[in-house]
Amino acid sequence: MSDIITVRSGEELNIELVHAFLLKNLPTIPLSQPLTISQFATGASNLTYELKIGEWEAVLRKPPLGPLAPKAHDMKREYMILKALHPMFPIAPKPYLYSEDNTVVGSPFFIMERKHGLLIDTEFPNHVKESKELGKQLSEQMVDTLVKLHEVNFKGTVLEELSNPDGFMERQVYGWIKRYQRSKTEEVTGINELTKWLVDKIPTTEYSTVIHYDFKFNNALFRDDLKELTGLFDWEMTTIGDPLADVGAALSYWCQDDDPDLLKKGLGKPPITVKEGFYTRKQFIESYAKKSGRNVDQIHYYLTFAYFKLAVICQQIYYRYHNGQTSDARFKYFNLYVKALIQHALSISQQPNQLR
Repeated sequence: MSDIITVRSGEELNIELVHAFLLKNLPTIPLSQPLTISQFATGASNLTYELKIGEWEAVLRKPPLGPLAPKAHDMKREYMILKALHPMFPIAPKPYLYSEDNTVVGSPFFIMERKHGLLIDTEFPNHVKESKELGKQLSEQMVDTLVKLHEVNFKGTVLEELSNPDGFMERQVYGWIKRYQRSKTEEVTGINELTKWLVDKIPTTEYSTVIHYDFKFNNALFRDDLKELTGLFDWEMTTIGDPLADVGAALSYWCQDDDPDLLKKGLGKPPITVKEGFYTRKQFIESYAKKSGRNVDQIHYYLTFAYFKLAVICQQIYYRYHNGQTSDARFKYFNLYVKALIQHALSISQQPNQLR
């Protein structure tokens, strides 16, 4: 991870308590040097911190502040996913320990390996020369990584115990509709039509694989020459499920230059994928289909659902802001982004051939 900032106001950790916990539970850390804590700026959900004591470093991950949606932000589950996945897919960080001691940081948390690399989010680092070739190269790496993840052999691992692929899409659709209803703050035009279409058109899952379910550039790190991923993060929503749902989720973040402004800028600056040379969503789908050998004829359903799911995630975040559970100014206008996502999802459901 990169993009380190001073810990945001209201999200501070008690350095003395964290330091004492580390000294007690991680015998490899230096005993005589102070602990410093910084925060990773990316991410609008779980809170992630950099811990440093001398040359030793790690990452602490905990849920956001305020009341949480049922089954959301499950630190133990994410820790167990990483413990099972890291040996087979090493760009997932190695987890060190999990704790339910709420006296340390106010909630359950886990500590994991600190990976290094370049973060590609909305802009290239200053030393990087932009080009069409670079955009294509990075697009291909993202496709390749998703294909490789979907090839991981999860049989006989704890991943099977944490997941239930049978009826995956049905549970997803009905579950995310319920989440939206619980976090609703205002009436949004088109939401009833969209949710009815999602329920009526649920596809049959042909394959079940490990899915990341939050796959995007600002959850990845790259080697300095940008030719290899060094880390992939935010495994909270990982499960065994329909790989096309994972493709759809990735593409819901994959904006392109001819998208509506509100779609491109709803999370702040437009993502790196709007730059010249990056694949369009259609090109991403075609590359994934070729490399994975999977049938993508119904991808418009998965993309429609993915935009709805992203709208619900943003609505849950906005709900916390609306009710004063967080004062993070990034979330002030998330309700407008939610409306844009719902309208975009509705348009894809009505015009499946418009993917480009």
